[in-house]
Amino acid sequence: MKVILLENLKRIGSIGEIIDVKRGFGRNFLIANKKALFASKENIAQVEKIKSDLSKKDNEKKLEARKIYEKINNKEYQVKKLSTENKELYGSVKPTEIAKIINDNDKIDIKPSMIQPIHDIKSIGKFKVKVFLHPEVDAQITIDVKSAEVIQ
Repeated sequence: MKVILLENLKRIGSIGEIIDVKRGFGRNFLIANKKALFASKENIAQVEKIKSDLSKKDNEKKLEARKIYEKINNKEYQVKKLSTENKELYGSVKPTEIAKIINDNDKIDIKPSMIQPIHDIKSIGKFKVKVFLHPEVDAQITIDVKSAEVIQ
C-alpha cells in the first residue's frame, strides 16, 4: 500500500514522501492518526500544494519539543515504591507513572507513549529513561527509585 506522509516520522520518512507500507500499518495507524494519506493522484497533488504548511506545522512542533527538552533534559525525578529486603520492587515503574511524575513536578504534559525506559525499572536505584518529544528531539531523564517501605 502506498501512502503520502503528512509529518516527519522517525525511521519511516519525511513530509510529502511517498512510501510503501503494509496495509494494516497504513490503514490502522498512519491514516487513522492523520499521519498519512492514501497515495492517489488527487492526494499527491493536494499534498504538493500544502507541503509548505505541513513543514511550518512540523517546525512549530519541533520548537515546542525543544522548549520541553530544555526544561527536562538530564533532570532527575524521584519515585517512592514498596520494595523487598533485597531491593526489588513490587511491580515496576511504568511510563504512565513517569508521565504523571513529570506532569506533577514540571507541569509538562507528556504522553506515556513518548517515554521509553532503557531498562525495565524493577529495583531500587537510578535509571536512564528516553523521552521522544519529536522525531528529531529526544531528551534523557533519570528516575531515582527510593524505597517507601520495606516489606518482609
